[in-house]
Amino acid sequence: MAIKVPSMELYRPAPLLSGGRGKTCLQKKPFIVQAKRLGGLEKASTRGAQESAQPKKRAPLIRGTVSPPLPVPGNIPRPPYVGTKYVPEIAKEIQMHDKESIVHMKAACELAARVLEYAGTLVKPSVTTDEIDKAVHKMIIDAGAYPSPLGYGGFPKSVCTSVNECMCHGIPDSRELQDGDIINIDVTVYLNGYHGDTSKTFICGEVDEASKRLVKVTEECLLRGISTCKHGTSFKKIGRRISEHAERHGLGVVECFVGHGVGRVFHSEPIIYHQRNNKPGQMVEGQTFTIEPILSMGSIDCDMWDDGWTAVTSDGSLAAQFEHTILITRTGAEILTKC
Repeated sequence: MAIKVPSMELYRPAPLLSGGRGKTCLQKKPFIVQAKRLGGLEKASTRGAQESAQPKKRAPLIRGTVSPPLPVPGNIPRPPYVGTKYVPEIAKEIQMHDKESIVHMKAACELAARVLEYAGTLVKPSVTTDEIDKAVHKMIIDAGAYPSPLGYGGFPKSVCTSVNECMCHGIPDSRELQDGDIINIDVTVYLNGYHGDTSKTFICGEVDEASKRLVKVTEECLLRGISTCKHGTSFKKIGRRISEHAERHGLGVVECFVGHGVGRVFHSEPIIYHQRNNKPGQMVEGQTFTIEPILSMGSIDCDMWDDGWTAVTSDGSLAAQFEHTILITRTGAEILTKC
């Protein structure tokens, strides 16, 4: 589950659709703050696909009915933020692991990966994202784990489902998936005191070639970013490698959402920027964090719906995202959320 980049934001009105668009966010000097109320970018980019294939025209995403949060058995341990409405601060502590905690971390990540793969099998025309949420919720609690998004800063569901132009943090609802949609499903589980975090964009039914290319290139960007990682490597190399590949295919890298440290704490430093940057810091053996690039066919700016969570591209362009939790080793990086 991504967190938002930083800003002292200024808000300006954005068109309010029946689906519930809320605010377009502008930012000035970047600094890290809480996740939920952050905006998009000061400079919009309208990088479009440079190939002849064009995505088919779609109606704007419309919000459906959101059902009540699902119950979690009382014997399942909760993360400390559950029961509060505030978005926790990004923890300063780096998520470092010894042999024992790596075992717990791997267990949480392996469960998240299995849940995500199962959720992907449910992606079909006429299935609602609420149905996906219910299935994910059941699989997680049946494993004795807690769905980390549920109750995080008031988030009302157990998984994020982001369809078409939704960049991330889509709230599952009664909208039925349609033939030709793409959908990112973002799963995080809290098991034995550790969070495992992963996401993937799935295609629904018959999808046009431009949309397939977006999904394919986004996954390639994630894997290329991971391939740079090992002890002693600068974090900024991740963004450079991702940007090079995205630009080669005429796609834009969304800058307003970032990866993060993950482990005992859901969101902590280091902050992982997916675009070119000059941020300081080096990877250390034994630390865990997420890499989770979002690519857009058009604008990399975002509008926030008035639910406070749903972030959509400002021009309605399709967006895709992939995410893994990785463990830094002396010679590389181990993908912990790979089935």
